[in-house]
Amino acid sequence: MSGYWIVRCQYNDQEAFLEYASKASDVVKQFKGEFLVRGGEQFQMENGHYERTVMVRFPSLEIAQQAYDSKAYKAALKIIESNANRDFIITGGV
Repeated sequence: MSGYWIVRCQYNDQEAFLEYASKASDVVKQFKGEFLVRGGEQFQMENGHYERTVMVRFPSLEIAQQAYDSKAYKAALKIIESNANRDFIITGGV
């Protein structure tokens, strides 16, 4: 079963976001992840508002969790921790 990161986010500092995105992309590649959704036009139908949605598929739920828990991803998170509003889930799927 594949594992997925599903992230809905709004960033307040574009420069920090770009640095984070570069480092997070490296982590996704390292753990054999594939971006399925990465920004783009979206329509908010219910609840909250986020500027961006990202969805990444990993080979398994365990690998998705390992990627999130990795030192490299934790370092990327530090870049945006004070200037982002995010909902982040890890889930299994097909």
